[in-house]
Amino acid sequence: MVIAQETAKPKAADLVTDGQSINLQQEKYITLFKELREKHHFTQVEIDRLFTGVNIDKRVLELMDKQWEAKPYYAYWPLFITPAVIKRGQQELKTNQQILDRIEKELGVNREIVIAIWAIESRFGEHKGAYGVFKTLNTLFDAYPRRSTFFRDQLVHFLLLCRENQFDPLAITGSYAGAFGQTQFIPSSYREYAISFDGDKKRDVFTSTEDILASIANYLRRYHWILDAPLYVEIGNKLKGEELINASSKGTKGRVDWQQVGTIQGIKLPPPPGNQQLSIVGLERSPLMGGDMRYVAAYPNFQAITAWNNSNRYAMAVCELATALKQNP
Repeated sequence: MVIAQETAKPKAADLVTDGQSINLQQEKYITLFKELREKHHFTQVEIDRLFTGVNIDKRVLELMDKQWEAKPYYAYWPLFITPAVIKRGQQELKTNQQILDRIEKELGVNREIVIAIWAIESRFGEHKGAYGVFKTLNTLFDAYPRRSTFFRDQLVHFLLLCRENQFDPLAITGSYAGAFGQTQFIPSSYREYAISFDGDKKRDVFTSTEDILASIANYLRRYHWILDAPLYVEIGNKLKGEELINASSKGTKGRVDWQQVGTIQGIKLPPPPGNQQLSIVGLERSPLMGGDMRYVAAYPNFQAITAWNNSNRYAMAVCELATALKQNP
């Protein structure tokens, strides 16, 4: 008897060629153009100028299936937490002390966290991405079915953002996922969370350090960051109850009562603000260190970081970099 083997589904990048023209006569583009005209009042001339000749960037699709957050934590954190990054971050804390003083006072977000996110997102503005954002968003809308609807929405937000701020949509570069600026905001996040902090009323996350750092803080503030509240507590290398195992398996969405965590693991935990529930985060240790897991109870401030990037590994890297920045240089 011959057993039929399941054929692996082709990846999005396997179905296109680089530079392939996007078919603007597809129903989804016809509907998009209608929305841009009738709801957002773009003219057909503007639409034609932007979209005529737009094509696929195959590299974008390849990278979307190789995202860093899929790496085990022991391989993930060294991408961001290095002696050079720590040294530069400590310098930025000193250089921007007055700005960060204002941020902590007015927005209530810890300075080391703000600098850590800045470091991880764009290496303090040095790595902003070289992919044309307009082309990237069209590539993902047209040829990345799994998240096509999301990137359609981001494409609309991007065009509105550019019009609101008098940006040329064809001139902005960013990441392979359509994020840009020193904050690496996606378009909807830029429109929702970016703020002006330098007094000129322009929300500039490209060149204004005040706006960049305050916009990072404003994002976390909107997700209920509390100044100086706990980030996480180590709870061992093994979970001792099904409730915690189940919560850990749900990733960023799992929640457990904080007192229950302490009781099950047999440890004393500080109460979270408002007695909110905790996440249970499992982090992979290197095989060179025994290969077991490291578990932490993640507090609401940690959870706020996962609202920025829906990855517990990312949030942990931010927290550990922030802790390293506090150490005396």
